[in-house]
Amino acid sequence: MSLTTSSASAAEQYLDNVISGEIVACRYVRAMAERHRRDIVEGCERGLHFDRAAAQHVIDFFRFLRHSKGEWAGQVIELEPWQQAVLWILFGWQRADGSRRFRTSYWEIARKNGKSTIAAGVGLYLMIGDGEPGAEVYSAATKRDQARITHQEATRMVKASPALRKRVTCFRDNLHVRDTATKFEPLGRDSDSMDGLNVHGAIVDELHAHKSDEVWGVLETGTGSRQQPLMFAITTAGFNQASFCFQLRDYAIKVLDGIVQDDAFFGVIFTLDEGDDWRDERAWLKANPNLGISAKWDDLRDKAKKAQSIGSALTHFLTKHLNIWTNAAEIWISPEKWKACGGALDEESLVGRPCYGGLDLSNTLDITAWVLVFPPYGDDEHYTVLCRFWVPEDTIRERAKRDRVPYDAWQRAGLIEATPGEVIDYEFVYTQVDQDAQRYDIKEVGFDRWGAAEVYLRMEKAGLTMIQVGQGFAGMSPPMKELEKLIVGKRLSHGDNPVLTWMAHNLVAVKDPAGNIKPDKRRSREKIDGMVALIMGLDRATRHDADKDGSVYDEQEIRTL
Repeated sequence: MSLTTSSASAAEQYLDNVISGEIVACRYVRAMAERHRRDIVEGCERGLHFDRAAAQHVIDFFRFLRHSKGEWAGQVIELEPWQQAVLWILFGWQRADGSRRFRTSYWEIARKNGKSTIAAGVGLYLMIGDGEPGAEVYSAATKRDQARITHQEATRMVKASPALRKRVTCFRDNLHVRDTATKFEPLGRDSDSMDGLNVHGAIVDELHAHKSDEVWGVLETGTGSRQQPLMFAITTAGFNQASFCFQLRDYAIKVLDGIVQDDAFFGVIFTLDEGDDWRDERAWLKANPNLGISAKWDDLRDKAKKAQSIGSALTHFLTKHLNIWTNAAEIWISPEKWKACGGALDEESLVGRPCYGGLDLSNTLDITAWVLVFPPYGDDEHYTVLCRFWVPEDTIRERAKRDRVPYDAWQRAGLIEATPGEVIDYEFVYTQVDQDAQRYDIKEVGFDRWGAAEVYLRMEKAGLTMIQVGQGFAGMSPPMKELEKLIVGKRLSHGDNPVLTWMAHNLVAVKDPAGNIKPDKRRSREKIDGMVALIMGLDRATRHDADKDGSVYDEQEIRTL
C-alpha cells in the first residue's frame, strides 16, 4: 500500500492543532501529542524511530472496511483526523529491530465515538495486515458473549468488504486465513480453556467491566513468544476506582505525564479537565472527539438536561458521556473537588491541638474507622483530617479478592491495621485512641448508638466525652452540608489518604422532601465507614465553632452517655 500524503497530513495536522490549542482537547490528549513530537527528536537516543509508511499502512487498511449498521451502513470507513492521529502514533513507532514499539495500548473515550469500529478494525489489521505468521488474535471479555460483540462487528466488516471476503473465511466465532494459519476469535473467562494461547493481538473492549485482571493477565502471559504482540484495551470510564482498569488508567497517566518512562506503553484518554464545568458544551468535545458525527449534539443536550435534576442521571452522564470516573450510583462529592483538598499531612504539627473524633465501629467483621477532625488553628484556616482504620487480619486477603479492593496493599503501607483473628479486636482500637488522646487535645467524640455500647462506655470511663450523633436526616444533614461547603471552598485537608478517598467516592447521599441529606449505606457501592466517622467528627467540631457566636445546630438534641 502506498503512502497517502493527505492522510499523513491529516494525522500530523490534528496533532499540531491539539498542541497549539486550535482543537479543543484535554491535557491527556495534548500529552499524547507532545510525547510523539518529543520522541521524534529524542527517540533515536533510545533506539526508536518513526516509520511513516508503517503508520500509513494501518490507515490505508481501514479503507478496505465498511460500516455494518446505522446511518453509514455499507459505506467505506473514513477515519476522522483524531482516529488517524492515534492510529498513526500507535502503529508508526518502531524499535531498532524494526518491530513495533508499543506492546500495550490503552484508549479511554466516551460512548458513541466509534469505539467498536476501531476495536474491530484493529483486530482485523493484527490478523491480516501485520505480517505475523500464524497470528492468533482474540477479542476478550469476562464472558464470551461480551467478547462476541467486537468479533461480530469484525465479521460483519469482512462480509461487507469484497477484498476481505476473498481472503478471510467466516465461521461461527472464527475468522481465519487458511494460507497464513491466522485466526481471530472471541474469548471469555468462561470459555472452555484459556490455557496454551499464543497471542499476537488481544482486543479488550470495555475493560472497566472486568472485575479483576484475570483475563488480561492470561492474555498478556500468552504473548511471550511473539515478536511484536499488542494488548489493545479500549473502554469508557467506569464506576470502580479500585478496579484493574483504573489502575491501568493511572499508569497511562503516569506515562503521559512523564512520571514513568515506558517506551512499550501507549495511552490516550479523552475526558474533561479538572475544573471544567460539565454543563459547558464546548468541554464536551474533550471527551467526544466524534461529537457531531457519531455522537450527536441533541442527544447529549437531552441527557445533560436530565442530569441537572436527577442524581443517578448525572452520574451516568459524567461517566459514560463525559468519560469521568465515578465510584457510586449517585455522586455526592466530585472526584475533582475532593482531590483539590489533598496534599501532604504533617501529623507532628497537630500535636497538642484541639480536635474532635468520630468513631464508626460498623460490626466486628467489617471496617472500623476512627477519624480526628482538627478545626482551624492560628493561621491555618483548614479543617484537617487524620484517619485510622482496622480490619480483621484473617479475612484481609479474602476481602481484597472478593471486594476487588487493595486492603492488603493498604495494610502493607500502614494505612489499615489488621487485628488478629476473624473479627475486629477492639483492644487495638482502645490502644490507638488512648495514644491519640495523649498526643492531641480530644474535646469530644461523636458516635452512633447502634455500635458496640461497651466500647463507648469504656471510652467514656477513660475520660473522653462521648456524644451520640444520630444517623438520620436530623443528625447527618447539617455536618454533611458543612463538609460539602468545606470541600467546595477547599478548606478541608484530608492528606490524600487513599482509604478515605475510596470511601468518599463510594458515598451516596439520599435526600428527603425538605432537602436534608444523609449517607445512604444501602446504595453506596462499597464501604463508607471513614466518611461516616468524618461526618460525626465534623459535627462535633462545627458545633463547637458555631457555639462561640451561637450555634446553628441549637435546635438539635445532644445526648451524652
